[in-house]
Amino acid sequence: MSSPSKTSLSDVSARYPTALLVLIAARLWLSVTDVPKHLQHNQQLSSPLTSYFQLQEGIHLFKNDIDPYSGGSFRHSPLLLSFFATVLPDSRLVASVLWTLGDVVAAWALVQIWRTRQNVVQSSRDTLVAASYLLNPYIFLPTLALSTSSIENALMLLAMMFACKKKASAALFTLSFLLHLSLSSIVMLLPILLLLINDPHSHLASPQPMTKPLRKLWPLFGEFSMYTVVLALISTLVAGSLAWIPQTWGATLTLPDLTPTTGMWWYFFTEMFDHYRPMFLMVFSVHLIIYVVPVCLKFQHDYLYANFILLGILGTFKAYTTLSDPGLFLTMSVIFPETYSYMRHPIVTVLLHLHASLLMPLFHSIWVTQGTGNANFYYASTLVFACANGFALDDAIWSGLRIAIGPSVEGSHVVQE
Repeated sequence: MSSPSKTSLSDVSARYPTALLVLIAARLWLSVTDVPKHLQHNQQLSSPLTSYFQLQEGIHLFKNDIDPYSGGSFRHSPLLLSFFATVLPDSRLVASVLWTLGDVVAAWALVQIWRTRQNVVQSSRDTLVAASYLLNPYIFLPTLALSTSSIENALMLLAMMFACKKKASAALFTLSFLLHLSLSSIVMLLPILLLLINDPHSHLASPQPMTKPLRKLWPLFGEFSMYTVVLALISTLVAGSLAWIPQTWGATLTLPDLTPTTGMWWYFFTEMFDHYRPMFLMVFSVHLIIYVVPVCLKFQHDYLYANFILLGILGTFKAYTTLSDPGLFLTMSVIFPETYSYMRHPIVTVLLHLHASLLMPLFHSIWVTQGTGNANFYYASTLVFACANGFALDDAIWSGLRIAIGPSVEGSHVVQE
C-alpha cells in the first residue's frame, strides 16, 4: 500500500510546478496585451485609493517637483510614490509584469499558509490552493487593471503567512507597510497579533479556550508601532510635509471622493445631508471595528479562521472596495475544506455572486456610458453584491461554529430549519 502513495505524491510533485508555470505564463501574456488598457478605468476594479492612473499622475507631479498631495486627487501612500518614482521605470509593461508577479507571490503565500495549517511540507491540494487565487476573476481582473488592491492582498497574505510561521518581525513589518497603503487594514492587527502567539493548525472541530497570556501581545504591539512610526517618518520625508496623512489615511475616514465603487458607502453619502455627514462617517467607521473583538473571542481556538472571517467583513464593509477585497476572502476559503459540508446555502451564494458580476458592469454601462439609467441602477447591483458577500460570510461563520457540534441527528434538523 505504501508504494502507490509514494508514486502518487511524486506525480503530484512533478505536476505542481509545471501546472503553475503554465498558469503564470498565461497570466503574464495576458498582462502585456491591450486588455489592461480597457480595464484601467473600470470603477469595479480600482478605486480612488487604488487607481494606477492616479498613481501615474502623482508620479508625474512628483518628478516635476510639484506636491502631488496639494491637489486633493492623489491618495496613494508616499511609500508607493517613492518606489515607483525612483526604483522602477514608469512603464505600463513593467507594471503589468510586477502586478502579475505580486499575484504569484500572494498565491505562494496562500499555499504556505495551507501547508502550515495542515502541518505538512507538501500536499496534493497545493495546486488547487494556488490556482484558486490565480484563476479567481475577482483577483486577476483588478490585477490586469493595475489596481494597487492586488498589492495590498499580497501584503495581507504575506503578513498572515509570517504570522503562521511565527516570524514576528516580518509579519509586523509587512502589516505596518500594508497599513500605510490602506488604513482599513488596522482591523487585522489584533487577529494577526493573536495568531503570532497561538497555534495556526485547525481546531474548529475541537474548540478550546485560549491559554496563552495576553500580556505577550504588548511587546508585539510595541514593535508594530515602531515600524509604523518609522514608515510614517519616511513617508513625511518623501512627501515633504504631513499633507499626505489627510489625503491617504484621512480619505478612508472622511470619504472625500464619492466615485462609485462596489461598496455601499459612496451612494449613501451622495444622498447624505452635510449636517449629518460627520455622525454617519463615524458610525460607518466604527462599524468595521466593532467586529474585531467578538470574532477573536468566538474563534479563540482558531485565530487563522478569525483572520479569515475578518477579511470577509473588511472586504464587504470598508470605505473604498474593489472586487479584489471580497475576492481575497472567497479565495482563502480554499484552505478550510473541513467546513464545506456544514455550509447552509453555498449554491445561493454562488448564484448571487454570478448575478452581481453580470449586473454591475451592465448597470454601470447603462448609467455612465449609455446614459439611459441613473445611479440607482448601479447601486442596486452593488446591493446584490453586498448580499452575496453577506451570504458567504454567514456561511463561513455558521460552518466554522457548527463543525464543533458535528453531524448529529439533532443538528441536521437545525440545519434544515
